[in-house]
Amino acid sequence: MGAAPKAGDGVEECWMDFDGARMRYLRAGSGPPLILLHGLLAYSFSWRYVQPVLARHATVYALDLLGAGFSDRPRGIDHSMRGTALRVLKFAENLGLESFDLLGTSRGGAVAMCAAAEASGPLRVRKLILVAPVNPYSPHGKRLAPFFASPFGAAGFRWVVERMPFLLTYAHARLYADRRAIPAGSLEGYKAPLAIPGLAEHGLSIVQTWTSDLCELEALLPQLRTIPTLLMWGDKDQAVYVSSMEPLARSFENVQKIVFPGVGHLPYEECVEEFNRGLIRFLYP
Repeated sequence: MGAAPKAGDGVEECWMDFDGARMRYLRAGSGPPLILLHGLLAYSFSWRYVQPVLARHATVYALDLLGAGFSDRPRGIDHSMRGTALRVLKFAENLGLESFDLLGTSRGGAVAMCAAAEASGPLRVRKLILVAPVNPYSPHGKRLAPFFASPFGAAGFRWVVERMPFLLTYAHARLYADRRAIPAGSLEGYKAPLAIPGLAEHGLSIVQTWTSDLCELEALLPQLRTIPTLLMWGDKDQAVYVSSMEPLARSFENVQKIVFPGVGHLPYEECVEEFNRGLIRFLYP
């Protein structure tokens, strides 16, 4: 089994039980709560340059969602957008949180929007930050997800993960606009959980509901209208197109937008200082 990368100074590794399955998360800082949600086949490692900085302002929780990272990979779990969002809300409830800020990137952005719409009773999302979120207005995933959800596509994905790991290196590099901006140790960090069986099945279970999740998300968007929201995007993003930012932004009454020029899908790694400045300015003016 691969070893989790060492957490930074002041970052505590924690665990929470979900019906017998353990979910790993990293906790740092003190102050108003902020939950960070990673993208598809990523984990809390994505936030290694963000969490320590935000911890000066907030209590920051970076999750390894069940099935991903170093959390357990229970069989038969509901990995749909809504199923995952409800676990995020259960996580907040178990911590005794009520009002909290929520940040999601890529597929985690779709989960964040769903969680914000589903929050009820004592739970409330105060501010929402969406970093190149999967959304109904970007066509890229709409083409790929049905292919990987098919028996042929799923078999091909498993074969690549098991026998052609160099293609993962290629796919990782494509997430950056400037290959020179890839942080040292980035690929190794993202590959570390691959040694734990079940990650491929986790990814495939997500794409099974991808199309229906996008339809559900489009229907949920009116419920998010009054939540203060920040959209952050790299203008060279090849995974979730920046052209979808404007139609998504029209769903919110109080929205701010930041576009990072010459940056790809991972601005929190490719332009760390600019990303953190924009985030702090929005969350803690």
